[in-house]
Amino acid sequence: MFLTKKEQEMCDGEYGETIRKSMDILVALGDIYGASKLVDITSAQVSGVSYKTIGDAGLEYLQDLASDGSGKSTINASLNPPGTDLDNWEALGFPRDFAVKQNQIVEAYANLGIVKTCTCTPYLVGNVPRFKDHVSWSESSAVAYVNSVIGARTNREGGPAALAAAIVGKTPLYGFHLDENRKANLVVNVNTDLKGADFGALGYIIGKVVGGGIPYFKLQNTPDNNNLKSLGAALASSGSVALYHIENITPEYELAGEADIEDIMFIGEKEIAETRKNLTTTDKEIDLICLGCPHASLEEIKDVAAVVRGKTIKNKLWICTSVSVKATADRMGYTQIIESAGGNVVCDTCMVVAPIEDMGFEVIGVNSAKAANYVPSMCGLDVVYDDVENLIRFE
Repeated sequence: MFLTKKEQEMCDGEYGETIRKSMDILVALGDIYGASKLVDITSAQVSGVSYKTIGDAGLEYLQDLASDGSGKSTINASLNPPGTDLDNWEALGFPRDFAVKQNQIVEAYANLGIVKTCTCTPYLVGNVPRFKDHVSWSESSAVAYVNSVIGARTNREGGPAALAAAIVGKTPLYGFHLDENRKANLVVNVNTDLKGADFGALGYIIGKVVGGGIPYFKLQNTPDNNNLKSLGAALASSGSVALYHIENITPEYELAGEADIEDIMFIGEKEIAETRKNLTTTDKEIDLICLGCPHASLEEIKDVAAVVRGKTIKNKLWICTSVSVKATADRMGYTQIIESAGGNVVCDTCMVVAPIEDMGFEVIGVNSAKAANYVPSMCGLDVVYDDVENLIRFE
């Protein structure tokens, strides 16, 4: 892999140990995947934030990396969700020992120049690359969104690689950064209108089929951005999809080359209904309804507020979102409506990376196929998968 004079100096430690260690990661990745060179990036999104997933070893690694103060991100770089609501963990019942460690992890990232936005939907809170920008993102649903809906370019990076890219401002030029690797290899004809949790079910079906491939969807109706968010999250969790195209919707669907694809699938109402049913693992009563995987948009919070306005919720309700979106929901009065009904708008974290298994919950209600896929395996809890209005019970 070709390195410029300055890049070689960074590898040699002339800009400090933090940058040298970061360059070691990036150059190794470039060598493994046959990259020709490094390319400048405009944005990064870093995963590996929850104490639940990285533990004490991850915390020590981050603190060591930040210890000499020689390298900090100078680009727009944000964090993935941690395992707690960083400000309100005690009121929500998160374990104290966990919360203390969690805040130390986030502070270590801040010492490396990563903004403490803590969301899996950075594109909703200011980390918005332009079309064809090279970026380095690592949260799987965000990767699917930024590649597919925005048309920026990233591989599905691991947390350490995205952090290294943020510190250096560069990433290896391979994979989805190149035009030839952004073409579809499966056409999916959807022969029914989709709404709500149907988009997650569709993504779950196709992710299992296509794996790390690139699907090209032909839909009957036009999805909004929340639908696209749900679709990409499901594709990325049941498979490892980092890019999808939708005819006449996503910006690169013509690049996908649909006419040249021989593999074609047909999905109808039956397949969607069966998948929605199969994503539910129990018929027991729901302990906690947890929405916002990926993090809820302002529009989604508004919709929940409309459902619960003037009522009292029977089961617990968390709507997970970013601090920025919650601040707007506060100002619009949506948070007050939800809290008056007995729910909570929870910042920073989500049901997948939070220690909900240690908080007395057994059955989680979700409208996210990603959450329905991950909660049983990562938390050991049962899930009920459905639309919001069917999950919430009132007294």
